[in-house]
Amino acid sequence: MSRYTVRPHAESYGHDIGILMLDCRTPFIPGDVGNASTYRYPVLYRTMPGVTLDRLINQADVSLTQVVVQTAQELERAGVCAITSDCGYMLLFQEAVAAAVQIPVMLSSLLQLPFIASMLGPDQAVGIICANRDRLTDALLHPLRATRPCRVFIAGLEHAPNFRGPILDETDVLDQSAIEAEVVQAAVSLANAHPQIAVWLLECSNLPPYAAALQAATGRPVFDFVTMIDAVRGAARRTAYSGHY
Repeated sequence: MSRYTVRPHAESYGHDIGILMLDCRTPFIPGDVGNASTYRYPVLYRTMPGVTLDRLINQADVSLTQVVVQTAQELERAGVCAITSDCGYMLLFQEAVAAAVQIPVMLSSLLQLPFIASMLGPDQAVGIICANRDRLTDALLHPLRATRPCRVFIAGLEHAPNFRGPILDETDVLDQSAIEAEVVQAAVSLANAHPQIAVWLLECSNLPPYAAALQAATGRPVFDFVTMIDAVRGAARRTAYSGHY
């Protein structure tokens, strides 16, 4: 291709995935959705002004819909091929954003739940590790479970001090090793209580850095934001195969 047309709203070009960011301060380490080095392809971030952790997770504030939609539309105009977010509880706005843009939208890692459930036998279950158990309500999960019923067991990290500090309370220091231990302990305890858990699903976008340790400790597959984003990007940016025949 040798002829190109300007995008009036683009500040830069060549981004694959657009990422809606909460209005918060957290250290985003490699593997985190908020760290650009997590990906093998270019991503574009946009902060949603006023969409704070408190208003999203604690209040489930639907009055934020307009700013979420507007920010997603900015990413679409910038030329990304799909849009995600950096919080599983953004599932609250999935339908509104999907209706407002013309590209794929995947605002929560929890969207993988029906797909995961379709792979499991009737005696198996999904273990979900989330940021705040009380806020991961049946009402939030119901649309996903209605399409493919499955047993789900959930553990939250809201009382894990090393996770809660930098992730929920927005303190400045993150201890990766300490959080990894908390994530693994939460999962092992849940698996011991419910041995029918066959697969893990991580709700929080800050948890992918600990997926490998979780898998090593439990021997089960782990799905998270990054598995979802990689899959959609792979579908949206196909390349020709090469090899020998």
